[in-house]
Amino acid sequence: MTEPVQEFGESTPFGEERDPARVVAFSDAVIAIAVTLLVLEIRPPHDTRDLLHGLAALWPSYLAYAITFMLIGQVWANHHIMFDHVRSVDRLVLFLNTVLLMDLSFLPFAASVLADTFRDGHGQRTAVVLYGLSFELTAVLFNLIWWHARRDRRLLAPTIDEAGVRAITRRFQLALLWLGAGTVLGALLPTLGVAVIFAFIPYYWLPIAGEIRTSQRHRRRRDRT
Repeated sequence: MTEPVQEFGESTPFGEERDPARVVAFSDAVIAIAVTLLVLEIRPPHDTRDLLHGLAALWPSYLAYAITFMLIGQVWANHHIMFDHVRSVDRLVLFLNTVLLMDLSFLPFAASVLADTFRDGHGQRTAVVLYGLSFELTAVLFNLIWWHARRDRRLLAPTIDEAGVRAITRRFQLALLWLGAGTVLGALLPTLGVAVIFAFIPYYWLPIAGEIRTSQRHRRRRDRT
């Protein structure tokens, strides 16, 4: 029994489905611009008579740059992991991914505010909360995109099994709790909040079980035999 052919002009509930390649390419470009803008927020000292002291005084900017660059790098890596297993995208995914990119473009500003408050000694609590909420929104959007794609496997490719889907889901959900905890702690103890968010980096660079395409695993097994 053949499946009914979709008539011209018909669409899924969220619009026509599209190849995700352009979504990934556009996202890569925006992320590349965002991490480039980070370094522009590190302004050289105005007084060069004691340049070494002036450069050393910029340590909050260096720290904010390093943490934010690595966190955005994780976003980029996990974005690829997610879309490696997305067969097609619809209008809702396009919208959510656009909001995700808008949030990522805001991060250089949040990092600059964070660095300024730690350098000046005022407003750290507000700055850490702003910084944490910016990344918390990133985690929320990741979970929404992945939830929509994996619901009934309507947008997922056959390159990932259910165990892989569950592993990626758990990692994305944990990000919500982790970044949320860092944000709440930052409202009370700013340094501790930054430390919790920083601890997010080494853990989230660990590979996710099942993240590699099953077709690639099968090819590797064939090559070894």
